[in-house]
Amino acid sequence: MMSCLSGFACIILAAVEWMLLTGPGGQTIQLNPDHIVSTRPPRGNEHFHKDIHCLIHTTDGKLVTVQETCERVQELREDIEP
Repeated sequence: MMSCLSGFACIILAAVEWMLLTGPGGQTIQLNPDHIVSTRPPRGNEHFHKDIHCLIHTTDGKLVTVQETCERVQELREDIEP
């Protein structure tokens, strides 16, 4: 939504709906669904905690590990995006 005051200044208001996911230690992770580049399940368990079921790659190059399955992450993402 955009609001302009007498044509001098415009303010753009944007609402972001965050995905609430569960990290490896049970902590809540808030993630902007627009920042997700890709998801994949971990290959083997030698590098990640046994409770990690999905690796999320983000636009800023980070890797977010969560307990939810990649299918569940995609469902949550679809529920938020129009």
